[in-house]
Amino acid sequence: MDDNAHIESWFRTCKYAPGYPPGGFETLAAAREWVLRFVTWYNGSHRHSGIAYVTPEQRHNGTAEPLLVQRRAVYEAARQRHPLRWKRHPRPWQAPDHVWLNPPPATTLKAAA
Repeated sequence: MDDNAHIESWFRTCKYAPGYPPGGFETLAAAREWVLRFVTWYNGSHRHSGIAYVTPEQRHNGTAEPLLVQRRAVYEAARQRHPLRWKRHPRPWQAPDHVWLNPPPATTLKAAA
C-alpha cells in the first residue's frame, strides 16, 4: 500500500536514475549530496516528455517557447529536405498550457471556469 503516491513515484524515479547506489547510501551526508545532484540534473538537464522535451527549469524561466519554435523550424526544414524519411507529421513541439501533479476532477475545473 502506498502511503504517499507522490513520494513513491519520486523514489522510483530516483531509484532507476543513473548513479543511484544499488546498496543504498553509506551516510546521511552521502544521501544528501546525491539528492542535491539528482534534483539539479532532473530540473536543469533532464528533458521531460510531458512538457515537450524541455527541462522544468526552461519551462519555468520562460526559455522553453523560443527553443520549441526553433525545434519546430528544424524539424519542418528536415521534413521538406527529405520528405520520404517522414511517414507521419513531426511532433507539434508545443508545451502544454497546464501541467498538473494531481489534476482536479473535470467537474471542479468546469465549476471554476
